[in-house]
Amino acid sequence: MTKLYYQFPGTWFGDCMPFGKGDEFFLFHQRDDRDPIPFGQPFGWALATTKDFVHYKDCGIAIPRGGDDEQDQFIYAGSIFQGEGRYHAFYTGYNRDYPAQGKASQVLMHAVSDDLYHWTKTQDALTFTPQEGYDPDDWRDPWVIRDEENDRYLLILGARKQGPKTRQTGRTVAFTSKDLEHWTFEGDFWAPDLYTMHEMPDLFRIGDWWYHIVTEYSDKHGMVYRMARDLEGPWTAPVDDAFDGSAYYAGRTFELNGKRVLFGWVATKENDDDAANYEWGGTFVPHQVYQRPDGSLGVQPVDTLWDSFADRRSLPDLELHSDGGRTEQVLARGCGDLIALEADVRFSEGTRSLGLRIYENEETGESYQFHFKVGENRYLFEGNPNYPWFTNMNIGLERPIQLEAGRDYHLQLVVDDTIATLYVDGVALNARMYHHYGDSLGLFVTEGGLQVSNVSVSTKLKEG
Repeated sequence: MTKLYYQFPGTWFGDCMPFGKGDEFFLFHQRDDRDPIPFGQPFGWALATTKDFVHYKDCGIAIPRGGDDEQDQFIYAGSIFQGEGRYHAFYTGYNRDYPAQGKASQVLMHAVSDDLYHWTKTQDALTFTPQEGYDPDDWRDPWVIRDEENDRYLLILGARKQGPKTRQTGRTVAFTSKDLEHWTFEGDFWAPDLYTMHEMPDLFRIGDWWYHIVTEYSDKHGMVYRMARDLEGPWTAPVDDAFDGSAYYAGRTFELNGKRVLFGWVATKENDDDAANYEWGGTFVPHQVYQRPDGSLGVQPVDTLWDSFADRRSLPDLELHSDGGRTEQVLARGCGDLIALEADVRFSEGTRSLGLRIYENEETGESYQFHFKVGENRYLFEGNPNYPWFTNMNIGLERPIQLEAGRDYHLQLVVDDTIATLYVDGVALNARMYHHYGDSLGLFVTEGGLQVSNVSVSTKLKEG
């Protein structure tokens, strides 16, 4: 079981609807019991709160699901919003039996609260049925903001056009309102025809830039974002339009006291098998979002989470050289299944690759590794050695990064049981690891040189 990342016992963490108040974040989320498989039994929204992303308070079920004959048999994703004197939950009511009855399976619904803990469903007050021309079974995940410039509320949601599910007609659509009760359909908000569906849309502003996030499952199976100076667009893509790889899914953001956090989950793999595919639901992992000088977004460990590690051991600076082949240096042994590593690395001109090895068995050579392919300007997660073929299904477990000789790169690694999270100068990658081959942690370089400095390792959390 994880020691740091959040997953309520006996359940798998689903889509999160974050909110913040005072100094506390509220994680409204789905808990799937996988009876017998993901989505086997209907669920509503549960609630957990945290002030530091280390300690969590369980608040139980916040919005219970409806009966099997009701629209909200399942409560799919939505958002929490404060306006007009109270709190609002806009959510997707899903009934898996309705299509056979000629009814739309997914409808937008609404609940209200005065304290964030006790909710009353308004039932038909905000039931937005899919508009003409849109797929009635892909109409979900509403997100609400206050559009101050136009003195209105803006609600966006994920949708697609009617037609074969393989058509790349995914889009974000919009509604507007003056009072959070009466809504007008405004048509497509962002319709790039790049993906089959837009899930978990998010919309927020930092400084002069607006950011629109969607999660897609037909290209790289992950989160992407676009940026614009105005809500009307045009929406443009940065060079790296993602936050993480395909193991990190369905994240939403919330800003509290100047800290914007991305609330996503790291999926488990079928049958806890490295060679299998990812499945829906898993473990909550936060990223702290920041804006770069060019307006693009980077992510880093949440500061309180990173600071929760105790007894950091500083290690000597080191250099690795390999004129041909590969050279490795073990950094730490007996690391266990909870690790925080921080280091600065710099490679020399002509270096082919470098990497970081986790859960290494020094006798057999087996491990997992984050591998930086210098000539390809990317880093990826993989099994090592990849034998017998293949040890790890890692499609989508890679991130683009400009790799330049002579430049310092800051690495921050968190390992928590089966999850490995690596941050490199704002570029993150999460992965699952189901074999604990050994307890060593190491670095390697291939056909080149590597300088390593400011190294520290911790394998325990602070008490309390």
